[in-house]
Amino acid sequence: MRKKYMNICLILGLLCLVYGLIVAIAGSGGTKFFIVWIGIAVILFVLAGLLHMGMWDRIPQIVRWIFGILCGVFFLSFLVIEGMVIHQMHAQGEDNLDYVIVLGARVRGAKISNSLKQRLDRAIEYSEEYPNTVLVLSGGKGPGEEISEARAMYEYLQYNGIPEDKLLIEDQSSDTVQNIEFSRTVIDRQEYNKAQAARAHLMEFYRERPDGDTIRIGILTSNYHVFRAEAIARRQEIEPVGVAAACDPVLAVHLWLREAFAVLKDKFMGRL
Repeated sequence: MRKKYMNICLILGLLCLVYGLIVAIAGSGGTKFFIVWIGIAVILFVLAGLLHMGMWDRIPQIVRWIFGILCGVFFLSFLVIEGMVIHQMHAQGEDNLDYVIVLGARVRGAKISNSLKQRLDRAIEYSEEYPNTVLVLSGGKGPGEEISEARAMYEYLQYNGIPEDKLLIEDQSSDTVQNIEFSRTVIDRQEYNKAQAARAHLMEFYRERPDGDTIRIGILTSNYHVFRAEAIARRQEIEPVGVAAACDPVLAVHLWLREAFAVLKDKFMGRL
């Protein structure tokens, strides 16, 4: 039995190590989170070594129980969070939303990453189907980026034929919380300007929103990110409509794990 568990640890450790290296080579989604896979591999190799040398049985039983309970709690928490994440992964939005906030992703220099391209291609699909919807492009300029994510998105969408008057830029945010908060400010400013223009020019064809008429806002992001983005928006008193974009299938498991940690972190920090 001990040898069986040792082999399982070795096989799982090797798989985690190989996958971690694949994720690192593929770009890790713009973070160093691939190190977690290496860390998991190391833990599994250590467990295999302890089993091989018979040292596991020498560890006090209470310590082994605590270790098992912690592993069980982590695994169950992961399953619950991933269940909520996966539930929202196929969100297709609603027809003719007033605005869709397109959340930014990493830009390499001035070139969009594959993750951002997938979000933008989904934005193009939605815009072509519902041409009256305004896209709010949200993302600031981070380390290693020559231009802001919002500017890179704007240029890509312009190149692919999305009209300028259907694009708004929010280029100051640095995380999902700011993406949504700052984009809402941009939307409120746009609505105010439209109302002012209607009054100034007596545009009969423009109907001001009656009291109680809610602006319908979508949030477009990678499928694994929809659940957290919607939860953050609700925390800011926005009732969002998720619009999911595809993610890299090679990085899918990695992104799900990273998102689980991000959900826990944001919950702990009071963002959800």
